[in-house]
Amino acid sequence: MNRRLFLRNGSLAGFALTALGTTACTTEANTKPATGPTGEAAAPDSFELNEATISGLQEKMANGQHTARSLTELYLKRIEAIDKAGPKLNSVIEVNPDALTIADALDKERKAGKLRGPLHGIPVLIKDNIDTGDKQQTTAGSLALIGHKATQDAFIVKQLRAAGAVLLGKTNLSEWANFRSTRSTSGWSSRGGQTKNPYILDRTPSGSSAGSGSAVSANLCAVAIGTETDGSIVSPSSCCGLVGIKPTVGLLSRSGIIPISATQDTAGPMARNVRDAAILLGALTGQDPTDAVTKESAGKNQPDYTKFLDANGLKGKRIGIEKRHLEGVSGAIPLFKQAVELLKAQGATVVEVEVDKPCDALGEAEYDVLLYEFKDGVNKYLATANTPVKTLADVIAFNTQNKPKAMPFFQQEILESSQKLEGLSSPKYQAALRKSHLGARQILDAAISTNKLDAIVGITTGPARVIDLINGDAGGGPGSSSPAAMAGYPHITVPMGVVNGLPVGLSFVSGAYTEGPLLTVAYAYEQASKKRVAPQFQPPFVG
Repeated sequence: MNRRLFLRNGSLAGFALTALGTTACTTEANTKPATGPTGEAAAPDSFELNEATISGLQEKMANGQHTARSLTELYLKRIEAIDKAGPKLNSVIEVNPDALTIADALDKERKAGKLRGPLHGIPVLIKDNIDTGDKQQTTAGSLALIGHKATQDAFIVKQLRAAGAVLLGKTNLSEWANFRSTRSTSGWSSRGGQTKNPYILDRTPSGSSAGSGSAVSANLCAVAIGTETDGSIVSPSSCCGLVGIKPTVGLLSRSGIIPISATQDTAGPMARNVRDAAILLGALTGQDPTDAVTKESAGKNQPDYTKFLDANGLKGKRIGIEKRHLEGVSGAIPLFKQAVELLKAQGATVVEVEVDKPCDALGEAEYDVLLYEFKDGVNKYLATANTPVKTLADVIAFNTQNKPKAMPFFQQEILESSQKLEGLSSPKYQAALRKSHLGARQILDAAISTNKLDAIVGITTGPARVIDLINGDAGGGPGSSSPAAMAGYPHITVPMGVVNGLPVGLSFVSGAYTEGPLLTVAYAYEQASKKRVAPQFQPPFVG
């Protein structure tokens, strides 16, 4: 979420860098009537594609009810009505001028009998730190990168196009993936402004993948892609009532994505249900010669993760419960206790574990790692980018020269701290990397092996706080992002319920490349709980 929380609590949660019938659609979406902050029924949202699943959209195209073009047109109109007007969520930073052309080409393929897979013709939004070799910009939300158009797609975008997805546009984000200031506000960028939470409009969408989270939740697309370094897929997914998957570092390529950390960055799916997230995850995997870490995924990645989805998948499983999340004043804690009871009712054995507290001691080392790796990674990215700024130093100078527009609310202390550091050969960096990365792995591995666990669960993050552009993000409340982030291990969040109209997620974490087994237990919990509630764009509590 923000640097202030890190400085206060040693946590980096929120640093960023994703054919069944009508009855099945309802089951997968897990929707319930929404209520306002005081519990009153909210006015229904009549959008035709509300809570539509990938399988449901495929059925509509198969039976001629819709085409890829008509779906794309509906989502573009939805963006205009809800994102740019109406509640003005401000989650989409730009729409793809080629979206309808892509849809038309995919419709021709369908008519000719060629179907690329479950994403054929499905409109997808992607975060504005991911390269697209088209007419769209890639700016990380920064005015310093305005006009930058990548010469080629990021590897995961190539995978997305090959799978037949329609690139609908790009989403707003916390500028520089929320790695600019210790007083930043999640979901704000100097290029895109402030993104809102679609549940209660003065609440933060959280994390740097704020636009992707708000957009998917508000039904501006079928699914979206976010990026995470520590919390910025799972936190906005939790706060926006979504399923988010932060994969093992190495499962998805990072080439063509504006970086923070070579050891923690990854892209991942954000969706309204587990099945759709699993479909998108499978499409994005693949070994990339330009990202060496993806070689580690050889033989471990799956083109189809839906085969792991089993509604009875919790039976006989051993689940570790983060003991720190069983006590405190957060409104998420009663929901967590209810979730634990549901896990038991579904046949799981639960045991209390403690990973958050020992991982807290690694927070300072993690922050040092990110500072070192950010400078190295951004300098390499900008060196070949089609933009006037070619180094991190250039970005800092640009922001200083354009302070009224680039830094109207908060500054760039993190950029400046990173710029002052030496290269990755620094003994301090090497020591910090060993402490945070290996230390987190040892803590998680020990908890998993000692207790013979299939997963560790906890509260993803507390209910969304109020947007505050003057003071920055507020801290507080339990969270689960940092252990898996530092270790590079997979993390899935699933809607767990609502607190005063605001969603909260339940986290599932395990060891490297266990996305399949984690999806099994996450899906079983989702199907037993059905806690996804569609947003209704409620006004503030006070106003």
